[in-house]
Amino acid sequence: MADSSKKMQIVFASAECAPFVKTGGLGDVAGSLPAALVRAGAEVIVMVPKYATIKDEYKAQMEHFSDFYVSLGWRNEYCGLEKLEHDGVTYMFIDNERYFARDYPYGFFDDGERFAFFSKAITESLQHLPAGFECDILHCNDWQTALAPVFLREFYQGLPLYDRVKTVFSIHNVAFQGQFSDTVMEDILGVAHIPAAASQLRCDACSINYMLGALRYADAITTVSPTYANEIQTPEFGEGLDGVLRERSYALQGILNGIDVAGFDPATEKRIAANYTVEDRSGKAVCKAKLQEELGLEVRDDRPLMVMVTRLTRQKGMDLVMYALDRILAGGVQVAVLGTGDRDYEDGLRYFQDKYPGTMAARIEFDPALSQRMYAAADMFLMPSKFEPCGLSQIIAMRYGTLPIVRETGGLKDTVIPYNEFTGEGTGFSFSNFNGDEMGDAVFRAARLFWDNRDAWNQLVTQAMSQDFSWTRSADKYLDLYFFMHPEIKRPAAVVDEPVVVAEKAEAEPEPQAEVVAKPEPKAEEKPVEAKSEVKVETAPEAAPEAEAKPAAKPAAKKTTTRKTTAKKATTTKAAATKTTAAKATTAKATTTRKRTTAAAKKAAEAEAAPEVKAETAETKPAKKTPAKTAAKKTTATKTTTAKKATVTKSTKTKAAAKPAAKVEETPAESKAEAAVEAKPAAKTTTRKRATTTVKKATAKTAAPKAEAKAEEKPAVKAEPTPKAAEVKTAPKATAKTEPAKEVSVSPAAPTEEKAPTKKTSVRKATAARKRR
Repeated sequence: MADSSKKMQIVFASAECAPFVKTGGLGDVAGSLPAALVRAGAEVIVMVPKYATIKDEYKAQMEHFSDFYVSLGWRNEYCGLEKLEHDGVTYMFIDNERYFARDYPYGFFDDGERFAFFSKAITESLQHLPAGFECDILHCNDWQTALAPVFLREFYQGLPLYDRVKTVFSIHNVAFQGQFSDTVMEDILGVAHIPAAASQLRCDACSINYMLGALRYADAITTVSPTYANEIQTPEFGEGLDGVLRERSYALQGILNGIDVAGFDPATEKRIAANYTVEDRSGKAVCKAKLQEELGLEVRDDRPLMVMVTRLTRQKGMDLVMYALDRILAGGVQVAVLGTGDRDYEDGLRYFQDKYPGTMAARIEFDPALSQRMYAAADMFLMPSKFEPCGLSQIIAMRYGTLPIVRETGGLKDTVIPYNEFTGEGTGFSFSNFNGDEMGDAVFRAARLFWDNRDAWNQLVTQAMSQDFSWTRSADKYLDLYFFMHPEIKRPAAVVDEPVVVAEKAEAEPEPQAEVVAKPEPKAEEKPVEAKSEVKVETAPEAAPEAEAKPAAKPAAKKTTTRKTTAKKATTTKAAATKTTAAKATTAKATTTRKRTTAAAKKAAEAEAAPEVKAETAETKPAKKTPAKTAAKKTTATKTTTAKKATVTKSTKTKAAAKPAAKVEETPAESKAEAAVEAKPAAKTTTRKRATTTVKKATAKTAAPKAEAKAEEKPAVKAEPTPKAAEVKTAPKATAKTEPAKEVSVSPAAPTEEKAPTKKTSVRKATAARKRR
């Protein structure tokens, strides 16, 4: 039973966290997601190493909460917990100066030992949290915390405090896995004597892989976009871990990252030249002019300005940039790049800056304030990554009204909707292959739209700025996962918004089926709807093609397809035959509905009641359709009445039996959908029965009547000259019931077609055949 009083309590562990320490997207996620979870009603403690690089203003706010020793292999290391409250979130900084009092978070020879200590300190500190906080979910991120699920299972499982802890491991970039020599297995990790742990951490004969351990030990695995979750299960993107990811695909899901919409807001941003909103973007032109002046570019509003804020690495697509940059700059597009990275790319950018003064600007540095000014001032943002787990730059660019040009991979594919020149939809531009020419083509597609169709460009900018990439949506998906792992905790009503919407959708989609189930009930309000669908479908051929499309979304979707085909054949044959088909559908459907109202009445009045019921229904239902298609419905009603009279005059019960056979199959109180499926076979049965009756009379002589019967029934469906003797016997049972169906088929043709006498002859022969039997 769910505990309504307990909140979901989460420990979120990360090697970096904005605003304290940040080197990439992980810092943004750790700085924003916990706050969104708190707003959604959870209790969250974020654990981060206490780096020496954390600003003094934050260090001054920290209070010493607890300290203890952590065993790491043969050594015991000091661990202090420094507590800080910031924006409603509780932060616990893991303090150990030997490991973390350094100038940079990563890149040291003993990183394997440093982050093994961090992982062990996380699991150990679960015993030293504030009173009343019992961890339900331990959420670890990337290889620096990957050993925490391993330690939890091997060293702490079985202790009451740890039994309830479920572990989630998030992959932010599968390329960084934490691979080290297997000598650390005993010397540092202390798991060499545990066969299960030793074998599951080992990635080859002489090394171990921290991330591999988390993938095998964590209860759930997430990554930062749905597309990336699929990509890393392939050899191309899995970086050697695709096999274990496929094995655990049942526990893997992609949840798209968000951004801090308050921190990235052009309406309030203080670091840009002028503020603006999606409604009034005049300030963006001011930002562009100021940036062009700052970077030494020509101050022109008629030239598109494309920027990049990135690490200068191959993963970020710099190979493509260096290949296509000459073409792009010569084509009239201004380019500005901010970032640091591989020396070759840095030198290449400086070369193009010298070659195209006033058109190209390269800033080989790390400058957060300048990056914000570039996001706000640019027209386009280039991000041609070879792979990109999620990517935040393209989302930030859209937030500032700068259209992204991206390669369709990972989160870039999930977040950027490519521009469609025919519909106008989209939020940016994209290309598929890791190819410099394709990238250049995408850039010039955007540039041409900027030059040639400024209205369409402005509309695209509006659509991009209107996208919702807040953390609220992503936090709901993480909470779905957390509460799935802890069903005994009741989810607060405040955060059930998304599930409720999903539930409503689920009910709305089956609505057509709900109508179908309700059809057997004698509800007057549902019958007109049913008849409306039928009449529209049948009269569509003679009315207009548009009418055919309307019923497609209605409950009788299957019938629609069958009858559209029938109607088209009928139209090809003769206009009169088409109208006959329409009248037949209306009358036959009415009969089926009447039969379902009560099983007893169906058997009692099958001989004489059916014609009268047909008359009432055929005249009444078209009347209800009149508002939608007045002329078509009146014609149908008139023809139905005429058909009935003509049929009553003829003694063609044998023919009636053939049509009824189709209706008898539809009569059982099944769902409307099943009846719809049977509609087409029913028409075939009618034709076959007539053909078979003729065969029984005389095989040789009846060849011609049989062919005529097929020709008459062609509007319904093709006849197959296969034996159907059993069907002829069943015909009498439905003779009275479905006589109207027969009448509709025959009577419109009787007064107008020359084949009527032939039909009578066939009927008489069939009747005579029965009598002889």
